[in-house]
Amino acid sequence: MTATISRRTLLAATGSAALIGTTATAGPSYAGPRDPAQLLKGSWQPTREDKALVGRWARDTWRSLVAMTDERTGLPADNIGASVTDPVRSKYTSPTNIGGYLWSTVVARQLGIISPQESLRRITQTLTTMRTVDHHEPSGMYFNWYDEATGEVLHVDPDGTREITPFVSSVDNGWFAAALMVVRNAEPRARALADSLLGTMNFAYYYNPDARPGLGAGLMRGGFFETPPPDEETDKGNHAGTGPDVYYRKFHYDTCNTEARIAPYIGIALGQVPPEQYFATYRVFPDSCDWSWVEQKARGVHRKYLGIDVFEGTYSYRGMRLVPSWGGDMFESLMPDLFVPESRWAPRSWGINHPLTVRAHIEHGMDDAKYGYWGFSPASNPKGGYSVYGVDAIGMDPNGYPSDLEATNYDAGFEGCREGTNPNPAFGDGVVTPHAAFLAMQYAPRQAIDNLGRIESTLKAYSAGGFYDSVAVRSGLIARRYLSLDQAMVMGAIGNVFGNDVIRRNFSAGAVARKVRPLIAMEEFTAGLD
Repeated sequence: MTATISRRTLLAATGSAALIGTTATAGPSYAGPRDPAQLLKGSWQPTREDKALVGRWARDTWRSLVAMTDERTGLPADNIGASVTDPVRSKYTSPTNIGGYLWSTVVARQLGIISPQESLRRITQTLTTMRTVDHHEPSGMYFNWYDEATGEVLHVDPDGTREITPFVSSVDNGWFAAALMVVRNAEPRARALADSLLGTMNFAYYYNPDARPGLGAGLMRGGFFETPPPDEETDKGNHAGTGPDVYYRKFHYDTCNTEARIAPYIGIALGQVPPEQYFATYRVFPDSCDWSWVEQKARGVHRKYLGIDVFEGTYSYRGMRLVPSWGGDMFESLMPDLFVPESRWAPRSWGINHPLTVRAHIEHGMDDAKYGYWGFSPASNPKGGYSVYGVDAIGMDPNGYPSDLEATNYDAGFEGCREGTNPNPAFGDGVVTPHAAFLAMQYAPRQAIDNLGRIESTLKAYSAGGFYDSVAVRSGLIARRYLSLDQAMVMGAIGNVFGNDVIRRNFSAGAVARKVRPLIAMEEFTAGLD
């Protein structure tokens, strides 16, 4: 399996006009290949029907994002209900949501859904608002929650139930910075405005060099408070060494296969975080009984990169060995890949792991749980609220990211240390999340399009704003709302596969390619087939 194969077979460099169409037919259900490399092989090219179908999905998804966005501030709400003509907005948003709207605007222009003039107007409006909102000025970072209609920082949690101290999240600011890096290259007329925001963001505030003593590198903090919260113990300090002290939450991102790796990628590219940080995170936790609380025992070898000892371990699932994420969901594994061409730049690690993750989701939905559909990520719960979903067997979380409404937990035990509590689970009412299948489109385009087509035509989890956020496949319960982040992942995935790699191309130029590409290229996972 090589990066060249993946690029030639998976990217459809179609122009925007190719997506203009109104009719299409969904393909047959998918039976997973036995060879994981087949997810990257073949001569797949989008048919006219594919282009029309995905083009309609993109236009409708964009309609939901427009409906979420306040006309005065240019800030998108976190979510809306089922109506896109009379939207009820959530009254809160985050830096991630705002970033998602920005990169979705770039995709909409690339696909010909909006004009270059409308794209510039929307981007400029949003960035101008972000220049004026309250934020942590010494670090250039933004607080977690804002009112999308006013741009004001929220001091009550989004549920409206309690007062909160505004938090400055590393991963949320990572996604906003990622969007700025896309915008500055995709829309040169907005470059100065994007740079004025990006240029003040300092990811050194999050890097704790002492998080893993004796290793030779540290970890990224989850985030900090500008003032001490009354209900939480914190670590006072300042890793950047500039400005007043902040109050760090006692949490670090210590695993590699997570969406949070976007923040150190950016910090490394900007010269604010040392490259060794990438190897300080765990691929899997150690294979000793001290770590037997996770759902299965890893198998692997130790390798050194930049002087850092890395346990290159993997989990086993249906004849595959792969580096797990925390919850086994598509979002953690594949959202950073929307921006960094990880499979192409790191063919011996992500180039193997990403297609195996996709295969695991397909086989779980089609063959293991027998839902008839696949694609599992955190999303709205069809019964109300928000829940996490994943393929539990390829996650480390002992509580599990389930794939069904019953929250069925998989636990294989930890060989030599403890017996499994549920090594052969019986699954119930599976919950599929369309954005997860869109993330997989880069690696299994035919399978993803067919799966999504059946979610629309058979499960009816679709309306004027595109796919609803989730659907339970046996009961037919649908979470009839749209989340801006999930819709932005849909737009980003379509933009890469059908829009000439527009997100990756514009994000990964310059310093990202110079500093991140050689870093991740040196690693070799032990992922593959048993």
